[in-house]
Amino acid sequence: MSNPEGALSGVRIIDLTDERGIYGAKLLADLGADVVRPEPPTGDPLRSRGPRLATAPEDQQSLWFAFFASSRRFFTLDLSTAEGNNQLQSLIERASIVLTCKDAFGVNEAKLDEALEKRPELIVIDVTSFGNEGPWANYVSSDLVDGALGGAAATTGDADTAPLKFFGELNYMTSGAYTAIAALSALHHTRSTGEGQRVGVPVQQCIASCLEHVLMFYSYNEQFASTDGPILPRRGSLHWSNAYQVMQAKGGSIMITPTPNIEAQLTWLIEEDAFEDLLDPKYMEPENVQLLIQRIMEVLTTWAGEQDVEALFLAAQERHSPYGWVLPIEKVAENPQLAFREWWQDYKIGAETIKGPGAPYHLSENPWQLQHHGHLDDNTDDILKEIGWTNARGNQS
Repeated sequence: MSNPEGALSGVRIIDLTDERGIYGAKLLADLGADVVRPEPPTGDPLRSRGPRLATAPEDQQSLWFAFFASSRRFFTLDLSTAEGNNQLQSLIERASIVLTCKDAFGVNEAKLDEALEKRPELIVIDVTSFGNEGPWANYVSSDLVDGALGGAAATTGDADTAPLKFFGELNYMTSGAYTAIAALSALHHTRSTGEGQRVGVPVQQCIASCLEHVLMFYSYNEQFASTDGPILPRRGSLHWSNAYQVMQAKGGSIMITPTPNIEAQLTWLIEEDAFEDLLDPKYMEPENVQLLIQRIMEVLTTWAGEQDVEALFLAAQERHSPYGWVLPIEKVAENPQLAFREWWQDYKIGAETIKGPGAPYHLSENPWQLQHHGHLDDNTDDILKEIGWTNARGNQS
């Protein structure tokens, strides 16, 4: 492929992750790192995850795997044999970074404590549900449980309903992003000092660290009049500040906020002759900020209900107001903003090409590129030669 080298070109990574960290491996691989993912002779169990494309070869049918395992080389490894264990050690000896998830394939056999003693410049990122120590260290979990115990689920749903499950596996997408951040931070440190490190990434703590508004209320609830205790109640689509709300317009729903420029929003309402009593001087008093927010959201609710949802959204875009048109998932593929950002990329699945998500970032000088995932055993012979096995099925040179 003739694409220019990515930001992580030359960085060798061994990917021993499961669902909790595989997104982090993807982020690094798509930035140009040489990411090798060992899998058992029977194939990575994640290759069977749905949804599936029935017309593709069996080991490439998983659309989930096509996304999360992009840009990687795959290495069949039989850890029931001495040769397989030696090959794993050879891979680690040549790696800059090893990404692990507790109890994932190859992690227990990797002997990473010994590897770190031999190579102090090595970076190891350990992803766990609850950390490697403590009373929950050995608990088996899931995306739903990790999200609930991390505090995310408690913020969803209305006050009179049960908490909601996030779409897909958003909690593991979060821990995957933290996995990539940890790896990049450690790599920067190693390049600056020559010292490697072992970094723990507990999913539960990743989730908790994202809940800035929840922690804010817990720590400073006495300074907020809108809560009567340290626990923020579930509020549906209503943001903790009350300044973001999903409202009903003609033809659909739209998320409306007067922030970050309340004065500009007020000017818009004046132009529409829909400002009602918002020019009352009492709303300009600093101590009445919450009262202003409450009243302007009431006025916006009435006004939005008389507007066509698409026209309102486009008008907000022209004014740089961050309204969000609430669309069903099938409409997301038609979003012109995503198209403008070249979000949709071609994924080759067997003999077919489908559209899938692209880069979650744009780097001005370091290109992102999508390399397609391969068949089981595609890269084994080449990798064995790289680590010194001239016979691809066992003999070390």
